[in-house]
Amino acid sequence: MRDIRKSRLFVLAALVACAAAACSSGGGGGSTPSATGPVTLSWWHNATSQPLEGLWQATANQYHSAHSNVSFKIDPIQNESLMTKIPVALQGNQPPDIFQQWGGGWEASQIPSGKLMDLTSASASWIKELGPVAQGWAVNGKQYGIPFDQHVVGFWYRKDVFARAGITSPPTTMDQLNTDIAQLKAHGIQAVGIGSKDRWPDAFYWDYFAVRECSISTLQQASKSINLSDPCWVKAGNDLKAFLATQPFQSGFLGTPAQQGAGSSAGMLANGKVAMELQGDWEPATMAPLTTDKSLPSKMGWFPFPSVAGGQGNQQAALGGGDGFSCLTTAGPSCADFLKYIDSTPVQQKMATTGNGLPVNPAAASSITDPNLKQVLQYTHDAPYIQLYFDIAFPTNVGQALDNTVADYFGGKGSPQSMVHDITNAQNGDK
Repeated sequence: MRDIRKSRLFVLAALVACAAAACSSGGGGGSTPSATGPVTLSWWHNATSQPLEGLWQATANQYHSAHSNVSFKIDPIQNESLMTKIPVALQGNQPPDIFQQWGGGWEASQIPSGKLMDLTSASASWIKELGPVAQGWAVNGKQYGIPFDQHVVGFWYRKDVFARAGITSPPTTMDQLNTDIAQLKAHGIQAVGIGSKDRWPDAFYWDYFAVRECSISTLQQASKSINLSDPCWVKAGNDLKAFLATQPFQSGFLGTPAQQGAGSSAGMLANGKVAMELQGDWEPATMAPLTTDKSLPSKMGWFPFPSVAGGQGNQQAALGGGDGFSCLTTAGPSCADFLKYIDSTPVQQKMATTGNGLPVNPAAASSITDPNLKQVLQYTHDAPYIQLYFDIAFPTNVGQALDNTVADYFGGKGSPQSMVHDITNAQNGDK
């Protein structure tokens, strides 16, 4: 799931403290590994519910069956907690041998700890099979993480709720979306759900407006230099301002969580309390345990983020990311080999059936059974460019500033200009 867009409050402080203390790279969470002796790999991941939690346990069991000297100590950790625990663990003496990794600037911010294994040589013989997606987990040409799924963000909607309001097809432009929102509200239907308590769902909107307003070259350059001087960034904020003025979200949205419980925005969509939500392809799997409605899959539809009139960006470009894992420097060769196993066709085929993400192994794509996820996968294939979520593409402190300033704007503070100011100045430690 879109785990990374969560709390970053302690991340930068942990990494800075680690650098200041000259943290060593020794001391993994499992036993000291060797090439031939018994190995116990400690593994932190964010799959705290089925079916993904069960898949990871089965994957570890299967690997152990084929490699009897390799065992696992698995610790599933809730998303928000994991986001805080990883950098703190990398600061200390007992980090896990395998841990969740989202790539981009988030990963780059961890490298100074000296505790991320360079997986370049270990993955050289097979990683090209994954295609360009693997580059999101490479820093300066070196592979410090391995992705196991990829994501794209779009609108999930209830076809039955749309039908109640007389909407026969999903919108393709922002003008059409705004019209549909007004039509839903006129029928007494809450149009759009959002879990602003977690802050990262707010950033999806600013991100996507930037993707629609800024050229691909401008987006790429910004990810490298944090240069947001192009007027398109402020235009993105103005687009967001106009959208918020339509009052599209549920009452009390600032206190609503995104994924936890039936009262979350995902739960509201799952139970027909809202008509749509801007979320990632993990949404069906997130909603499943939040409702008793077994016919929910047949009621769901998906559409890309609409085009913005006059936007200078590519209107077919997408926003997305993915999930992966990194190894501790002391984890030994078994860790890298296990990550290769996770991306093997049999494991990726099983993962594709869970609905938690799109497989990175192209050979597993045919295992996707959900019609909506097939549509999402086709969209990722057709998109001319997929922008990594900016709070992941940017260094950790800049990403945190982005999430915070956009969330503040959703709460009525700031301006399109101040959002750009806050994001840019975070690179220098100011705000």
